[in-house]
Amino acid sequence: MGKYEQLLATCRGLEPVPTAVAHPCEATALEGAIDAGQQGLITPILVGPAAKIRDVAARAGIDIAGIEIVDAPHSHAAAAQAVALVRTGKAELLMKGSLHTDELLDAVLAHDSGLRTARRMSHAFIMDVPTYHKVLLITDAAINIAPTLEDKVDICQNAVDLAITLGITKPKVAIVAAVETVTSKMPATLDAAALCKMAQRGQIVGASLEGPLAFDNAISKEAARVKGIDSDVAGDPDILLMPDLESGNMVAKLLTFLAKADGVGLVLGARVPIILTSRADSLETRLASCAVAGLVAQARRASSGKAVK
Repeated sequence: MGKYEQLLATCRGLEPVPTAVAHPCEATALEGAIDAGQQGLITPILVGPAAKIRDVAARAGIDIAGIEIVDAPHSHAAAAQAVALVRTGKAELLMKGSLHTDELLDAVLAHDSGLRTARRMSHAFIMDVPTYHKVLLITDAAINIAPTLEDKVDICQNAVDLAITLGITKPKVAIVAAVETVTSKMPATLDAAALCKMAQRGQIVGASLEGPLAFDNAISKEAARVKGIDSDVAGDPDILLMPDLESGNMVAKLLTFLAKADGVGLVLGARVPIILTSRADSLETRLASCAVAGLVAQARRASSGKAVK
């Protein structure tokens, strides 16, 4: 059984999570939400121009009978209305439809009406890499362009919390840089060393951190051995904490297009998980996105004392 199939199997029997789908006005985006609903992963609430959504469904042969539609005149309004459904508690997940990611995040980040928390928001890819022995999280690859040390604390903790929700008892975090030695000429190595000390002092909890590590000795036990790195993390990380968005995005896309990996994208650190899908995503990837987000929502229900089936 593949890594994503195992993830979907974990979600079988869980209660579907009400999900506000912002502007699903393109066939692929609409089909992904409806398929996830049919699989029992979510209960989709479609937010956007009602007539256009129905027209897209009719043209693509997608059955939306019985699915709630909240009418909104355009994509900006759909994003704002979808966020409002989350704020009022009607939805527990937010899912990107066919609008631009920036439009959705603008509504999420609005000071008075958004979904901000004290934690900095970040993005994580949950990747199924055929050449790696387990699911691999890569962060941040989509939101924080040049994160500060303080930003990286939240980025790391967001990913650790997600990994724990996925069933990893004590996630191993490899803090990636160009080299594995600390040097003032490369600020990412200084951040890595500081993050490891911060974890020792309880400023990051629930994980084992190691860094700086170059990519080769982060991912390969043999490369780590050759360079004399004695670490439980090196060669066996659950999470790759990247130095900036450019490196994170490139690594994720290299794995996707050269190693044939599948990647589920999720925004963390807001009031609810935010599902980001691409038109190029496969059905399995879309379902896995909803499954991961649903697991996080279920964990939040449990921690808040709400009953979870």
